Amino acid sequence: MIDKMFYKKMLSKSFSIPVRVNYWDGDSEEYGKGTPKVTITFKEAVPIKDLMRNASIALGEAYMDGRIQIDGSIQELVRSAYESAESFFYNSKLKRFLPKQSHSEKHSKTDVQSHYDLGNDFYRLWLDPSMTYSCAYFENDNDTLEQAQLNKVHHIIKKLDPQPGKKLLDIGCGWGTLMLTAAKEYNLDVSGITLSEEQYLFVQKRIKEEGLEERAHVYLEDYRELKEGPFDYITSVGMFEHVGKENLGTYFQTVSDYLSDDGVALIHGITRQQGGAFNGWINQYIFPGGYIPGMTENLQHIIDSGMQIFDMETLRRHYQRTLETWDKNFHDHLDVISEKTDEKFIRMWDLYLQACAASFESGNIDCIQYLISKGPSGRTLPKTRSYIYQ
Repeated sequence: MIDKMFYKKMLSKSFSIPVRVNYWDGDSEEYGKGTPKVTITFKEAVPIKDLMRNASIALGEAYMDGRIQIDGSIQELVRSAYESAESFFYNSKLKRFLPKQSHSEKHSKTDVQSHYDLGNDFYRLWLDPSMTYSCAYFENDNDTLEQAQLNKVHHIIKKLDPQPGKKLLDIGCGWGTLMLTAAKEYNLDVSGITLSEEQYLFVQKRIKEEGLEERAHVYLEDYRELKEGPFDYITSVGMFEHVGKENLGTYFQTVSDYLSDDGVALIHGITRQQGGAFNGWINQYIFPGGYIPGMTENLQHIIDSGMQIFDMETLRRHYQRTLETWDKNFHDHLDVISEKTDEKFIRMWDLYLQACAASFESGNIDCIQYLISKGPSGRTLPKTRSYIYQ
């Protein structure tokens, strides 16, 4: 009875859309005005103590295990929870901070490999052919995901105003598309760093296949340990979200240390305009050690490390569409994925992709590109943005 009262109070004002809730005892309630758009069915009660400890973990695990069933769009449901000012997401009695996370080099390598070394075959099913696992850039509404990812790569490189023959470092190079495009199409000497063995071997193979041994190098190494430098340009896409709150200052200082005087860096990553945050479920099951920094937090670290902002661009809507496309691709290949995984894994990844799309859609998180320079802002760059689009 106490559990039921707690749930009713928690859920009654948690959504901005009408929702139907089927409780474990056969009782049903409809919250909000109008025909319910989503139905939530609790096959059993999630213990209150688990919700109080960490609501995102408790509810995420219950969905993964099939103890909660959702009929309708998960993305729409999560978005509506973020949009409701009285949602359990914002209930101070339910919000809990995670224990301090370790981001030693050993832990960072373990964290990265636990996610990215699931196997290239898995990611190849739902990413685009370039194997780019970050926010795409949709210049036109009819751009395919592959085109939008190539748009993003060129958009980033063009912001640097690259001059042939100069050196570029890509911190967290992924499967190598950005660094190899910079070598082939912009005539730069490039180096990439990754902690994923799968990505490292993949990029090595691409370098040999494309005859770029003289211009491109990849290292299986922690970003803090590279012995090369300085570099004229640095790119880093989707990287700082993995270093941990306590290491953000070190990350930006490392970027500064690797840059030559008046060097330029384009740092692209998920950022919260409202301030930094953890998500317990995502940290536990998807990105161990993840932390989404706040915008002002990043800006202060950039300034403290001796760099200055030349330009910033938000890509929130682009990331929403990217995630929606990934989730569609994921569903399109469920027959293949289900042959190698189980239902719990499938529900986990579907929840991850849709919940993240909802978080971007609601403005709970954003994706921001920071164009920064070592020294006075953009001293070596053109005075207006027009050069980026030429």
